[in-house]
Amino acid sequence: MAGLDGDPPKISILLLGDAEVGKSMFLSRMTLGSRPTSSGATLPQLHDLEQPFVFDIKLYNRPYRFEFYDTASPTNYTLLQPQVIILCYDISDRASLTSLHTRWKHVVETHFNYDEMLPVIMLGLKRDLRREGVEGMVFPQEAIRIAQEMRCDKYCECSALTGELCKEVFEDVAKTAAMTTTEKGGKSEPPPCTIM
Repeated sequence: MAGLDGDPPKISILLLGDAEVGKSMFLSRMTLGSRPTSSGATLPQLHDLEQPFVFDIKLYNRPYRFEFYDTASPTNYTLLQPQVIILCYDISDRASLTSLHTRWKHVVETHFNYDEMLPVIMLGLKRDLRREGVEGMVFPQEAIRIAQEMRCDKYCECSALTGELCKEVFEDVAKTAAMTTTEKGGKSEPPPCTIM
């Protein structure tokens, strides 16, 4: 985690989810930082062999190096030891959300999260495609409920194509990732139990 000789801590972040849900476009959007893009502009193309995709940022007055991997990693992603996992689905494709629950959560529990201390974020992508009355759309209240059922630490959504909420998502991911370098760790506190 913490680098030698004052290097910033390196935090690996793994994006998991079905093909075509928008993981690569999300990472491509992140390379632009907070720079706006014109409506006709294309996002930079990322290549799988360039993984990890590295982001050097400053947060809480200290530098961090985030190394993002996705499931198209040129090496077997199950061999990675990420400090944060992001479960990604396509808001316009209900099957990709179901897959998080039936396939990807099992991958997390089997390969990465033995002691349940690894923070897991659920991320809805392609927010710009959400339409009322269209079959297969996933709305926030349902996704949040499923994220809670899966015991994810956070739920976020954005559109990498338009940039809507991408900055906020990156901030949430960065804060969670930075917390993994502390004694407390990046796992969110469970809500207190109350007896009624």
